[in-house]
Amino acid sequence: MKRDQRASHPGLQPMDDTMLTRESWKIFQIMGEFVEGFERLARIKPSVSIFGSARIPPESPTYQLAEKIARELSDAGFAVVSGGGPGIMEAANKGAFGGKSPSIGLNINLPHEQTANAYQDVSLYFRHFFSRKVMFVKYASAYVVLPGGFGTLDELAEILTLVQTNKTRRIPIILVGSAFWKGLLEWFENTLVTDGTISPEDLELYTVVDDSKSVVDAIFNFYEYGGLEPTSEERERLMDL
Repeated sequence: MKRDQRASHPGLQPMDDTMLTRESWKIFQIMGEFVEGFERLARIKPSVSIFGSARIPPESPTYQLAEKIARELSDAGFAVVSGGGPGIMEAANKGAFGGKSPSIGLNINLPHEQTANAYQDVSLYFRHFFSRKVMFVKYASAYVVLPGGFGTLDELAEILTLVQTNKTRRIPIILVGSAFWKGLLEWFENTLVTDGTISPEDLELYTVVDDSKSVVDAIFNFYEYGGLEPTSEERERLMDL
């Protein structure tokens, strides 16, 4: 089909000029989110990104464990980055806020569920999940993932994919709560590896722990023979993230 024929094809719907203009100018809003994120986070390092459910209440042992992990990471010299909302995000920010290093919230505008918690030294606000997700990865020295729902699984799958495909540098990916993650990890091994959709060595991309000390130890053990800062080759890869 020639170009002029496609233009009038019944399957191609005309777009209102106003809507088309809004779509085109949206790119500047997206650029603004990236620029602000890069400028405000590039100098805050080393940092650890912590993930988990927004629905876990403060009285939950999982919330309390997340707060303890964040406090110990903060006192060990790591800035802590969370999604800025309630639940595990709040616990992470709260623990870091009481520690020695900055507490950072990458807040997202949502119709429900997301309200900024009060424990943030640095707060950024995003309209778009994809620009926010880049900020979680780009400057992180480690990922700590506690129990959560679809959003948490999305972030976990994102970092596993980026490391697996060498789009980002190898960093510790730590899953907290062996009982919670057991079913998913067995599915990885028994279905994904068996069916050949991932490689057996991909199972080595993450570590499973159950306590705060093991989180901190896993990060320090990973970097025992290398620096926290990315190499020049890794920086080049991160430019194309």
